[in-house]
Amino acid sequence: MDIRNLKLFRHLAGTLHFARTSQACYITPSALTRVIQRLESELGEKLFIRDNRTVALTRAGIAFKKYADDVLQRRDQLSNELSSKDVLDGELTLYCSVTAAYGIFPDIMAQYRKRHPRVRVHLETGDAARALQKLATQDADVVIAAKPDFLPKNLQFKTLSSTPLVFIAPLAQPDVIVRKSGQIDWEKTPLIIPGHGLSRDRIDQWLATENFVPKIYSQVAGNEAIIVMVTLGYGIGLLPRLVLEKSPFLNQVEILDETPALPQFVLGLCTRRKNLSNPRIKALWDIADEK
Repeated sequence: MDIRNLKLFRHLAGTLHFARTSQACYITPSALTRVIQRLESELGEKLFIRDNRTVALTRAGIAFKKYADDVLQRRDQLSNELSSKDVLDGELTLYCSVTAAYGIFPDIMAQYRKRHPRVRVHLETGDAARALQKLATQDADVVIAAKPDFLPKNLQFKTLSSTPLVFIAPLAQPDVIVRKSGQIDWEKTPLIIPGHGLSRDRIDQWLATENFVPKIYSQVAGNEAIIVMVTLGYGIGLLPRLVLEKSPFLNQVEILDETPALPQFVLGLCTRRKNLSNPRIKALWDIADEK
């Protein structure tokens, strides 16, 4: 069976969502459907139960996923064995936010490319909150992410830097902040917050200690979207300072001082522990150790 088709099946088995897999794997939904149909035809078994709302693995699908995982793992092992210690070959897939791609990725990968020019590096950028999910679905070998409060035991994290979380407000619309006795009235000042991820966890933890209901104007995906919404005057937002420093809208917002001090972000490389047996990933880890 074609390796590409096995990878598509494994991804779909992880997401159980045709649209998400087609988008992540750069294939149209109709083409993805044909791939699955061909696999089902070869096996003579249905791999997925599908209706208008849900997708689930059949018993045959669960068994075939074990087979796909084994074949792809053995292929990676073969690639590793064929690469000498000093001359690495093969592919390395990375995922990070746009900010990390600008501010963290080049420093490490410049050295990596210099030492291992034959490794083909694939980089995907997107919402930072999805980084660990990319590892879970095996869509990335390594991600640049913020360290979660509780790191799963199957993951390995390498710290690279840290950045505080800051609240920002639009310079052009200062009246978006409602004040009470000279302080921010959090019940009346509109908030732009992330819909999920570590930033959301941080603000939820803070709100859980307060005796008020915040005025949440919008929940968005991506720190860059928060900055845009704040710049337009829809409310004040929370995001890592590093993101703001790399933003083209830096001069259109201000960092607020009279806000709660939330735990900072610890940024670094993250991968599955078993991936460190892969010489291409281990080589990246070694370069990070030098920083």
